[in-house]
Amino acid sequence: MLAGLLILLGFQLAGELLVVALGLSVPGPVLGMLFLVIYLMLNRGVVPESLRTVADALLSNLALLFVPAGVGVMVHLDLIGRQWLVFGVTLVLSTAITMGVTGWVLVRLMRRLEKKGGR
Repeated sequence: MLAGLLILLGFQLAGELLVVALGLSVPGPVLGMLFLVIYLMLNRGVVPESLRTVADALLSNLALLFVPAGVGVMVHLDLIGRQWLVFGVTLVLSTAITMGVTGWVLVRLMRRLEKKGGR
C-alpha cells in the first residue's frame, strides 16, 4: 500500500513542482492527476496493484474527504447567505454545462465505437 501512496504523492508533487516552476494558474494536484492519467494511458490502462489498493481504500472512505468542505460552508454561512443568488446561478449553470459536455462526449465516444464495429 505504501508504494501506491508514493505513486499518488509522486504525481501530485510533480504537478506542484511544475506549477511553481512555470507559474501556472492550475492547481498542482490537478496537473498531477493529468500526469497520472497520461501514465495510465501509456501503460495501456493497466493499474499497478499497489495503486489499485490505495485507490480502493481512498474511494471507500471518500465521504470523510468532504468533512473539511462541509465545515468551511458552515464557517462561511453568513457570506453564502449574502451572496446566495451568485452561488445559486453558478451552481445551476455549472451543473447544466457539465451535463451538456458529458452528454456530448458520450455521444461522440459511442459514434466512434460504432464505427469500429462495436455494439
